[in-house]
This record gives sequence, C-alpha cells and structure tokens, in this order.
Amino acid sequence: MRLGRRTGQATGGKARGREGRRDIAPTLIPISPRLLVVLGIAGAVVFALFLWASPTVVVVALGGVSLAIVLSYPVGALSRVMPRALAILATFLSLAGLVVLAGVFLVPPLTEQLTALVASTPDIAAGANRVLLDVLKPLEERNLLGGASPEQFASGLVNDLFDRLRALTENLLSGLVGFISGAFNIGVGLFGVLFVAAYLLADVRKVKAAYLKAAPVHYRRDARELWEAFGDSFSRYLGGLVFVIVIQGALAGVALYFLGVPYAILIGAWVSVTAIIPYLGAFLGGIPAVVVALAFDSQTFDSRTTTALLVVASYVLIQQLESNVLTPRIQGQALRVHPIIVLLAVIGGGEIAGLAGVIFAVPVLAMMRVLLDFFRARIRPKPGKEP
Repeated sequence: MRLGRRTGQATGGKARGREGRRDIAPTLIPISPRLLVVLGIAGAVVFALFLWASPTVVVVALGGVSLAIVLSYPVGALSRVMPRALAILATFLSLAGLVVLAGVFLVPPLTEQLTALVASTPDIAAGANRVLLDVLKPLEERNLLGGASPEQFASGLVNDLFDRLRALTENLLSGLVGFISGAFNIGVGLFGVLFVAAYLLADVRKVKAAYLKAAPVHYRRDARELWEAFGDSFSRYLGGLVFVIVIQGALAGVALYFLGVPYAILIGAWVSVTAIIPYLGAFLGGIPAVVVALAFDSQTFDSRTTTALLVVASYVLIQQLESNVLTPRIQGQALRVHPIIVLLAVIGGGEIAGLAGVIFAVPVLAMMRVLLDFFRARIRPKPGKEP
C-alpha cells in the first residue's frame, strides 16, 4: 500500500509536471509594426530571388497545379463509386495508359512523316519557288518589281529565307544539345509535376482547410467563395483547353488527309500545339498546311491554288467551330474577357516572358478577372466625416 501510494504520488507528480509544461505559454518577442513590415518585405524579396534563381520550381509548381486541376474532373467522378485514393490511382494509371498508347500509335507515324518532310525540303523549296514565280509574273507585267525579273526577285527572296532558316536550324540544333544534356533535369521536373499533382489531389481538403484557417474568421465565407471561384474558372479553362486542342488537331489532320495533303498527322499535331495560343495559334497552325499544299500538289498553278484555298477554308471552319461552339459550351464563363483584351494579353505575355508568357497569359488573365469580380463586389469607400 505504501509503495502503491508512493508510486501513485510519483506518477501523479510526473503527470502534473508534464501538464504544467504543456500549459506554459511561449515567451513573446515584441517587435514594432515597422520592423514587422520590413521583415515581411525582406522575406518576399528573398523568396522572389529564390524563384528567379531556380525557375524549375515555378514550372514544377504551376505544372503540378494545372495537372491537378485537369485531373480533378475524372477523380471527382470516380470518387463517387470508389475511395478517393483508388480514384486518384486509377486516374494516373489511365493517364499513363493514354501516354503509352499515344507513344505506340502516334510516335512512329509522326517520326516517319517528320523524316520524310526533312528529306523533301528541296522539293518544298522548288515548289515554293514555282508558286512565287507564278505570283510575280503579273507583278512584272505591271512594272511593280523595280526593274528586276521574277527570277532575280525570287532568287533574292529565297536566299534571304534560307539564310534565316539556316540560322534558325543552328539555334534549334544548339537547343537540342542543351535538351539532351538537360534530359535528367527534365525527368526530375516531370516527376515533380506528377508528384505535386498527386499530393494536391490527395490533400485538397487539407489545403483548403489550411487556406480557410489562415483567413480571418469574419472573412472565411468570402474566402471560401474566392476558392470556389478560382477552382471553377481554372478547371473549366484548363479542362476545356485540353479537350479543344485535341479536337482541333484531329479535325485538321482528317481534313488534310481527305484533301490529299501530305504529312496530315504531323501537321495535325502541330495544330494541337499551336492551339494553346488563343487567336494567333490558328494562323500559326495553318501556315505549314498551306505551304505544303502549294508545294506538293500537281504541277499546275490552278490545282495548287485550289488545294491551298480548300485548306484555308477547312482551317477557317475548324476555327469557327472551336470559337463559336466548342469553347463556349465546354469552358462556359471561365474567362468572360473581351477577345481584344485576350489578344493584347497574349502579345504582352510574349514580350515579357517569351513562349511561357504566351502560354500563361490567359490563365493569369482569368485569375485577374476572378479577383476583380471578387473585390468589386466587396470593396466600398469609407463614408467621409461630416463637418
């Protein structure tokens, strides 16, 4: 009994000691508001310098978030019939299966057509020269070439074009060497994108809870509305973009195939790549198709012109289908920005950050639109003091 009492007392003393240590409040370090602002600015500057010195972090983060948003649709649908963890696993396995199928069925013909296209470059140049001469002859008859013959004018233009193409090829080859040397970094980045996307899909509730907890209590309802607005806008835009670019590439490939234009699969894939760029992508995707149609059709100028015009008409129809039917129905009100603003944002993004700026200009514009709508409905000027 005595041993028991001592043991109990000792145990109770240890418990009270532990509880006492738990109840001890941390020692506060008082700082002035000005110093707090300075520390916040310094932290922001250090973080910005880190991102500037390591741009791969930005690419991995944005890529992971984008992939998570795109995959949220199938994960959400599968979560209704199975646990969320299994839904995420099934979605990633399906994505891997689609990549394998694309590699098996698309990569071989794309490689074959790209090789044939490179080998046919002299024929393309000869065909383009014939078309150019056919166009320049009426101009010579009206004395619009400054006294030069069509052959001389075409030769100077072609030489200048090939000089530019040679410089472009040299830049591409140097970039290819850098691409091969950086293959490991690309693999690490791709793994990072998949890793970030998987964890965001798995922990989206925890991320949302942490976000809401960080907001002041009386603003949490508004913070939840902002979260939902961002999620709806980005999921509609990114999910719809993936669907639309696939449809555009497939329609372009089918149209070129039935028109008898060579390299239909390769040019269709190019259309899918350029379709990421709003408005400008349609023109960039159509240029190779028109050039190939003019260069590889029959030897008569009228026949080449007819095929090229049919290619242009097909691209116009595909672009109208995308802009007037597919995008409004799939993406809905995801952007709600005037087309002129979108075009200016794409041009400005390209001048600021090159190709990355062009690709991310529209998502940034969508984010700014959501923030504008959110704060416009809530910010009110304070009433002035009465005299």
